Amino acid sequence: MTDQAVDTGGSKLPGNEQRPAAAPAPTVSQFLGRTRELKELRADIERTGLDTLSGRKAPRARVLLIAGRPGSGRTALAEELVRQVADRYRDGVLRARLTEPDGTPVPTERTARELLTALEVATPPGAAEDDLTEALREALADRRMLLLLDDAAAAEQVDALLPGTPDCLVVAVSEGPLTGIADVRPCTLGGLDTKSALELLGRLTGAVRITVDPRAAEGLVEECAGQPLALVLAGSWLAARPQAAVADLAKQLRTEGDEGPPSARLFRLSYAGLPATAQRILRLLSLAPAGLVDPHTASALAGCSVSAAHTTLDDFAALGLVRLLESPLPQYEVPGSLLPLLRALAESRERPAELQLARARMLERTVRLLQSCRAITETDSTEAREKLLGMPRTLRFPNPRAAADWLRVRQPALLAAARSAVADGELDTLARRLMSQLVRAMVAHFGTQASAPELYGIHRLVLDVAERRNLPREQAAALLNLADLDTRTGRTAEALARYRAALDAGREANDPYATGRAMESVGGAHQELGDYDRAADWYGRALAQRLARDERVDAARLYGRIATAHTYAGRYGEALRNWRSAVAGHRKNGDVAAQARALSELARVQEYAGRPEESLRTCQEAVEWARRADDVRLQAALQLRLADTLEHLGDPAAAKLHRGAAERMLGEELLESDSGAEQGPNACEIRSASSKD
Repeated sequence: MTDQAVDTGGSKLPGNEQRPAAAPAPTVSQFLGRTRELKELRADIERTGLDTLSGRKAPRARVLLIAGRPGSGRTALAEELVRQVADRYRDGVLRARLTEPDGTPVPTERTARELLTALEVATPPGAAEDDLTEALREALADRRMLLLLDDAAAAEQVDALLPGTPDCLVVAVSEGPLTGIADVRPCTLGGLDTKSALELLGRLTGAVRITVDPRAAEGLVEECAGQPLALVLAGSWLAARPQAAVADLAKQLRTEGDEGPPSARLFRLSYAGLPATAQRILRLLSLAPAGLVDPHTASALAGCSVSAAHTTLDDFAALGLVRLLESPLPQYEVPGSLLPLLRALAESRERPAELQLARARMLERTVRLLQSCRAITETDSTEAREKLLGMPRTLRFPNPRAAADWLRVRQPALLAAARSAVADGELDTLARRLMSQLVRAMVAHFGTQASAPELYGIHRLVLDVAERRNLPREQAAALLNLADLDTRTGRTAEALARYRAALDAGREANDPYATGRAMESVGGAHQELGDYDRAADWYGRALAQRLARDERVDAARLYGRIATAHTYAGRYGEALRNWRSAVAGHRKNGDVAAQARALSELARVQEYAGRPEESLRTCQEAVEWARRADDVRLQAALQLRLADTLEHLGDPAAAKLHRGAAERMLGEELLESDSGAEQGPNACEIRSASSKD
């Protein structure tokens, strides 16, 4: 559980999810004590290892381990060490938390992906853990970086992420020794020394209250066992009660007895001093996904206004009960060491039905925020504008930029909300709505490609719910989405298996869209694998369904896909027949641009089949339809193809005229394009593509 209690200079971010690679260390530190530990850790960086003693170069990064119980200031010590030595590592600092706030180890696959994202290294969605960790080692091989791996639950988590170069340094934080990692000596933390503990109290309460009664202050430090979290809670309690003496707090702690660690006793004391409404809000914060809370989350959990929730969260932060994060938007973190106490209080004071209702309110609020987040991007949609105006003002975003910022900041909590909702199993309807809106919002703001790794995880969650609830229609949709992502990353065999499973689910659901899409995708996968006979067969099955349902647009497109498969197989007669059907279909549908493209492909196959005169006529017809479709790039490509065909027919003069026409078209298109707009390919690029065809 992350603990920042020693460093009173500001709140910390909750792991690498919000910290970029090479994040600069703060220039000013208010860190207290731990002088001996810091000296030992810095010396340990240079310590000769077993490999060096044997004459071998160290094969991997040195690991420094800081071990201590939650509340001991272990993370703050790690951050201070990083701050002091970061300038030795030219490529910066990476941070990751290896345990969820509820104590669940974070999957190594997710951690490796987040670190690669921080390094701006593209990660294929759905990649296996071994592939991701290997990619991480490759990305770090030529870098000199410092990795802070916080809250490690087991040695295996750290070992999987170790850079394979001694130029990097890993600082790991754990509750105990990480047995299994060679050549690691843990720096085990106890309490702060008395001087540092008194200074920490003084910063929170004011130095005068400490100096007027030093013996009582030392007694309070002793009651807190020098534990930073306990000292922060004690100092915050005193700061909220200017009339209370330090001796009064020490006395109250002694009367509390020895039940639990000092931080738990101080938490109970702070909790008891809260109004009943604030106590309830604090208890319900145990339900916040990933321990991350914003005013909307607290408002939905407690059923109060957003402004009241915001004020209460600030009050909690002043008492050390939550931590205000460095973020462009108000966001707080519940300290991991306090979460078990909050969870126990919630379970003892709230009925299970009330806790479930609070979860439902939180998920419903999140769904509505995601709807608003997506709707603000649909500026041309009257329906979207009306939907926005129908929402309460507190749920609206002023502009798309503000919505994107909210989505980016809250993404870790949103993904955690989806995972916890699916794991809960009792709120599957809300979980499905949440995941649907999350996918739409991420695609609207970040695009499918940029969001692919996160989308892959969401679609897997959707599949879990669909299988658990026996929802074949949603099962088919999730399988299709996952298979599409597999296809884009070259995992065609895996995609084929998922497309077949989607076909079975679509048939079970009697969903013609899913079955048609699955059959066509099975054909595409076979084509990608080079099995053109099966590709044409599956395209044909999809075509039969489209024709039976009179879906003419899709039927025309499928004729083209069948023709492409036959072309790859060298069956030019079958390919020509299907391209002609595609041309006829697009003509009936009135799709001029598609007709021009189909004629272009028909001309190409005619040339392959040794019919240059037919190809020339078809190509000229295609040019005319491309002109009607106002497709300059296709016209230019066709002019180049005409030039190549005329050269084959022995007419270089005419070929030169067509090539010149293509270059003029492309030149005019480039002149008309804005400097910041996407530019079309130049004539050389199109000619190269034409030659390859």
